[in-house]
Amino acid sequence: MHIIILLQRLEDLYDYLDLTREELDLLDMPRRSFTVHFPVHMDSGKTRMFVGHRVQYNDARGPAKGGIRFHPRLTLDDVRDLAFLMSLKCAVVNIPFGGSKGGVVMKK
Repeated sequence: MHIIILLQRLEDLYDYLDLTREELDLLDMPRRSFTVHFPVHMDSGKTRMFVGHRVQYNDARGPAKGGIRFHPRLTLDDVRDLAFLMSLKCAVVNIPFGGSKGGVVMKK
């Protein structure tokens, strides 16, 4: 599910959730995101380059937390969506963390 659809659903729940327009606007974009390329020395003796993504979506409730996904077709958009969902999960259960997510593209 892409972030646009998620934000539209939040927009539909705008009144029910008792969110201000400012609060909803804060969820519109991640705070920061970046992509890195890094070498890994494999057991075979060869060195392979990997691509990693990290998105810190929102830290309004506290430090951003989230895990790492490893997948061959992982994109920055996927990681952004997962970080957004982590922000919502933390808010729903009322823990003092924001949402983030990382990922590594694991091509063969």
